[in-house]
Amino acid sequence: MPKKPFADSKLARFVDQRILELRPKKSQAEIAEIAGFTNANFLSMVKSGVSKLAIDRVPALAKALECDPAYLLRLALEQAEGNTAAVAIFEILGDPISENERGWIAEIRDASGDTDPRLTQRSRIALRTIFLK
Repeated sequence: MPKKPFADSKLARFVDQRILELRPKKSQAEIAEIAGFTNANFLSMVKSGVSKLAIDRVPALAKALECDPAYLLRLALEQAEGNTAAVAIFEILGDPISENERGWIAEIRDASGDTDPRLTQRSRIALRTIFLK
């Protein structure tokens, strides 16, 4: 039985979940085809954690999974932990920010009058309350 070094990765869980969510619209084979994978089994290998997702495959897979490419990139970079290229990307650019996260940031800027507010303990608690954490 092949090892699954990425089985517990956020990326593997996310890909598995998105495939399930998209099942009424398209099959896993169709997703693999849209993403440009010549071997449809590769998508199974990614979602089961046998293989990691190459960074250059992120845009096409994000399109096929109908998800934010920045979010998928972040998950792929996390999966590539220890990879010097991934480390360099995080060091230079920081975490990729999804479109949804950009919306939150825009709202914070608007609500604060674009004053660059600090994240205080009070604001942290308020934010975590929104997400029931």
